[in-house]
Amino acid sequence: MEQRINYLEIAPEAIGIMMEMEKYNRSTGLDRKLRELIKIRTSLINGCAYCINMHTADARKMGETEQRIFCVSVWGDSDFYTDAEKVALELAEHVTLVPTKRVPDELYNRVRIHFSEKDYVDLVILINQINNWNRISISMGAFATTTK
Repeated sequence: MEQRINYLEIAPEAIGIMMEMEKYNRSTGLDRKLRELIKIRTSLINGCAYCINMHTADARKMGETEQRIFCVSVWGDSDFYTDAEKVALELAEHVTLVPTKRVPDELYNRVRIHFSEKDYVDLVILINQINNWNRISISMGAFATTTK
């Protein structure tokens, strides 16, 4: 995707706030590989190639396996994700598709089996943050230079 607007240059204060949220997300107790899997799955749902590329590379650097990265779009049919990872990925899908999926009590209760109230809040904030980045990237064009 070609860059339409250099949003870093046009609105540095807004992007600075987004980066502060990134710092917060990195400071939570959520597993860093799980954070990347959620970012990849959410970006796949939203069709954000820039973010998919970035977060698959980040996940690899953290030692995530190719198998788990490649299969994150079919996590429900895979046996190499933990129950906690599966419910977090399901939550990511529901929050990303909230107009049609909502977050039913049954899902909330399953998430809470594996995650504390604080973790739940942190998961929802993380999911919303990557959705925000996806929408910025798709609407304004990817900022970073790509190689061909």
